[in-house]
Amino acid sequence: MGPIHRYADLRPHELTDRLERFPVAIAPWGALEWHGPHLPFGLDGLVAEAFSEQLAAKTGAVLLPTTYLPITAVPHPQSIPFRAEVVRGTWEDLFLGLGAAGFQLVCLISGHYAQGHEIVLAEVAEWITRERGARVLAGTPLALLDDPALLDHAGFWETSQLLAIRPDLVDLEALPSGSELPVAILGQDPRSATTGKGQAVIERAIGAWSGWINRLLSEDDPQPLYDLYSERRSSYQSYVEQYYDGSWDKALQTWWTEHLG
Repeated sequence: MGPIHRYADLRPHELTDRLERFPVAIAPWGALEWHGPHLPFGLDGLVAEAFSEQLAAKTGAVLLPTTYLPITAVPHPQSIPFRAEVVRGTWEDLFLGLGAAGFQLVCLISGHYAQGHEIVLAEVAEWITRERGARVLAGTPLALLDDPALLDHAGFWETSQLLAIRPDLVDLEALPSGSELPVAILGQDPRSATTGKGQAVIERAIGAWSGWINRLLSEDDPQPLYDLYSERRSSYQSYVEQYYDGSWDKALQTWWTEHLG
């Protein structure tokens, strides 16, 4: 692992040097949303930031500060959602700005992966890649492992990842001892989460992201990105058809009420 080159810390000549050596930017993305009684509100951003730091140290990419700006946070009074058009515009400006600065590839690593958030992110990332020249590889830390079971919410895998990076913020004793778990926990039971499992899956995912980065830099072919975003949209198609009617916030509220409310 090498040093971490943080965009906010670099002076102009240092950024120019990084662009000549390795023109890749990494942007961690999170949310402030409810994850049950055992996890902090900032889990998504904390995981994305720690993952991005490891990836930046491994590859030499420039690391941006973490942004907490989710589309469709869990509908809980203490979650903080943002309008989809605000987040879409922010992503467009970010990707365009980094492309204008000289980055050939932007990796947006989103710890938050609600349906609307993922769909809009895929749309923006593909549009920038197709129309504006700068390639965008966007997804969750574990998305490139191609295993949907890893993408839970406040369950075994999210809890294990946070145990691996910030064990002081995990309180498994806050969970009930019976068979029922609080709403918002989707996936395997988090009470069996372990630091070792979290560390192992993070290491696998770092390898997957590194492989994609090297491939996209060495090959003049964006088709793998188009295929990736097409597959992601397809995986959410039934959700869109059933719940989306012009508003991602309303779609999530309907889904939440039907499944968990």
